[in-house]
Amino acid sequence: MQIRCLKCKGRGFCGRSFCPLIAKSKAAVKVKEGLGKEDFYGSAPTPFVGRYGYPNINVGILSLQDRKDDAWLYDAPRYWSKENFDIIRIANFRSELVNSRFKADIRDRNKLLEISQEVGMASRPVDVEINLDTKPRFRLSTDPYTAPMGPNAKLKKAEITSNPKIPYKVDKVVSDTDFKAMDAISYLYDNDFDENFLTKLLSIGILGVNKSRKLVPTRWSITAIDDAIAKRLMPKVHQFPELDYTAFFGSYLGNYYLLLAFPEPWSYELFETYLPKASWNVNDEIVYMTDYEGYNGRKDYAENCAGGYYSVRMAILEKLAQLKRQGSFLALRFITGEYAMPLGVWVTREAARKALRNPMQFSSRELMLKYARNLIKKKFNYDLDNLLNKSLLLKNIKTQRKLTSFL
Repeated sequence: MQIRCLKCKGRGFCGRSFCPLIAKSKAAVKVKEGLGKEDFYGSAPTPFVGRYGYPNINVGILSLQDRKDDAWLYDAPRYWSKENFDIIRIANFRSELVNSRFKADIRDRNKLLEISQEVGMASRPVDVEINLDTKPRFRLSTDPYTAPMGPNAKLKKAEITSNPKIPYKVDKVVSDTDFKAMDAISYLYDNDFDENFLTKLLSIGILGVNKSRKLVPTRWSITAIDDAIAKRLMPKVHQFPELDYTAFFGSYLGNYYLLLAFPEPWSYELFETYLPKASWNVNDEIVYMTDYEGYNGRKDYAENCAGGYYSVRMAILEKLAQLKRQGSFLALRFITGEYAMPLGVWVTREAARKALRNPMQFSSRELMLKYARNLIKKKFNYDLDNLLNKSLLLKNIKTQRKLTSFL
């Protein structure tokens, strides 16, 4: 991939709709003029907790270098998806956030950490005064787990200059030092706090029994929240009747999901399929990764599909809880060259949610699979049997006998 980029220099040899290198350079030009500030007064929508050097890690306050009434837009994955923001617009938003960082042990308690915690607890961006050791250096950092971040510098001093608006229910769980973290997450989720907000609370170490409270790297807390919400929903879903044969299809930012639901007890399998020219696939052939779980879920980490496995599972269980149904779900993700810049696990969650808004029911398994084969052949010129023949979920459906067969 690097050799191709060096040879191409943005001339489109890879066949993508736009070049991620050019997108990054445009973002750099846009924010570079304002990077001379070591001291500034701006709006901070979110904290960030790093993972390198664990347990002695970087904690950052992500803030704009000016005060903005729409600062909430800079950390709003659900809204980005709802309004169909494109990659360049999201990258531009995130590139303006300065990561004012400091070192902390995961069990530290100090003033800078308290400020980060107030930023994370607030329902709206907090106004802050930031003093840095040096001028911020621009570097648009992207990875498959977290939303991109822009310039960074070592934090010398920070002050909150507005009154953080902390929701009563958040203050309640934070103040209760006997409230277990998973119970607090379930309570807040049931009271309509979304997964992005819950991730911030878990990261900044303010949930759980007092002695157990500690910082959690943002990358880890994203998956932890998706997993916790799914485990909260799964026992409820187990009690519901089975849905009909249903296919769901939709996409966001070049991530296409075909979700096939079977009238069976809960099980779930994900295939993440990388088309040629897609991120991480330098081959001319389609490659894939897969993970599976049965009725009682997983006991080990989904190493192959990683965070995307948990985000899509959570979106599916959310939908089943709304429908008051259960089923076995075969989730097929097709990553195209449109998704030229990784923007974080939130993309997979939101793409799956978009797909789940488009149901199509079938009278039999054969008809649904025929539809799936034709759709993927037409859309991606790919023989879906390459995946269907490898599916543990389909194998179990075909071979596992039901109690009704003994009657």
